[in-house]
Amino acid sequence: MYADPILRLIQELTKLPGIGEKTAERLVFHLLTQPKEDGLRLSEAIRDLKEKVRSCGTCYNITEADLCEICANAQRDHALVCVVEQSKDLWAIEKSGAYRGVYHVLHGHLSPLDGVGPENLTIGRLVERIRKGGIREVILATNPTAEGDATAFYLQKTLGAVGARVTRIARGLPAGSSFEYASRTIVSDALLGRREF
Repeated sequence: MYADPILRLIQELTKLPGIGEKTAERLVFHLLTQPKEDGLRLSEAIRDLKEKVRSCGTCYNITEADLCEICANAQRDHALVCVVEQSKDLWAIEKSGAYRGVYHVLHGHLSPLDGVGPENLTIGRLVERIRKGGIREVILATNPTAEGDATAFYLQKTLGAVGARVTRIARGLPAGSSFEYASRTIVSDALLGRREF
């Protein structure tokens, strides 16, 4: 029905999260109506992304340099390491402006059913960072999911064995919400994660 280049691009776009076949078709036909230079700029941006962006040599965040801007910043507290699943989680924390330490990006979470074990993540490199010394606390900021909690539990056991002080981010009711609309899990987390007032 469509020319081969159109079909190929539709197939490639449907591999992206949240892009179904209809959306991919709309995007392709939109690109066809745009000037050639716009399409080429898009392809150059994708090529640059794949060729120039890599993992930071220390924390495994995404960067163009050997060290990401956070690891290279002497003003950050390098003795405080926040462990996250993905770089997008790191940036969500950064947007809050509440954290001035450094990070460690796992590049996923433990998921035995999907064949993802500790060896598939950057856990070994985190252990090496801690063994080198100079880290006072590791904050586990994995997502509040079954996989995230399992990953946090594994990290707590593994890092505790190397002598690191390990903490977990608090969970509970978001500001401005009410108990009436909260799930049992959220209320339970709020009670268990309570602190001195």
